[in-house]
Amino acid sequence: MTFVRSKARIKISLNTSVLLAVLAAFFFTPLPVFAEENPTSPSLPDFISFKQSVMDGQKDILRGVYVPETLAMPIVQQPTGNPGFVSTTDDQLTQFSMAAEVGNVGLLAHNYLAGKSFSNLSIGQEVSLIYGDGRVEYFVINRIVRYQTFSPYSPYSEFRDLETGLTITAEELFRQVYRGDRHVTFQTCIEAEGNSSWGRLFVIATPKETVEQDSFLHIRNLVR
Repeated sequence: MTFVRSKARIKISLNTSVLLAVLAAFFFTPLPVFAEENPTSPSLPDFISFKQSVMDGQKDILRGVYVPETLAMPIVQQPTGNPGFVSTTDDQLTQFSMAAEVGNVGLLAHNYLAGKSFSNLSIGQEVSLIYGDGRVEYFVINRIVRYQTFSPYSPYSEFRDLETGLTITAEELFRQVYRGDRHVTFQTCIEAEGNSSWGRLFVIATPKETVEQDSFLHIRNLVR
C-alpha cells in the first residue's frame, strides 16, 4: 500500500514538473519583437481556397484554422517529446500536444509572428478547424481572457487576471484554459512595458452546436 502511494506521489510530481517545464518553454519568449508598428492585414483567401491549400489527405490531423475577415493559417504539430515547441515561421500556428492529450485544441503562436493576429479575434466569431482529409469542425469564440505574469521568465510565476484582479498559479491557469469540455484555445504573449512576455492572451471557442443549443434554451426560457 505504501509502495502504491509512493508511486502515485512520484507520478504526480513528474506530471507537475513536465507541466511547469512546458509552461516555461512556450511562455518564455525573450526574442525581440519585429512586428511593424502599424501592421496591415493582407486580404484573406476565401474559405474553399484555403481549405484546399492545407488539405493533405491525412485523417484526424489538424492542418488549418480559418476565422472570417481575421485569419487563415496553416497548423503544424509539435515534434514528439517536445511539448514546448512553437513555430518560428510567420503566419503559422502550432498545435499544443498537451491540450490534445486532454481532448482539446491549443493553438500557439509568438506575439511577434502569427500571434499578433490573435488580438483581432472577438467574441461571436466563427472558427473553422480544417483536418488533412477535408473534415471541418466549427467553433464560436465565447471567451477572451488576459493575464499579467509576475515573473515573465519563470515557470513558477503566478498570474493576475486583468479583468477580475484574481491571482492564480501556472497549474491552475493551465487547468482553466486547456482542460474541461471540448474547446479551442488560442494562446500568445502580451507585450507591455517594453517586455514581450509581460502577459498572456487566451481566446477560447466552444463547439458551434453547443453555442446554438445554449442560445435556443435561453430563448425558450425567456418566453415561458
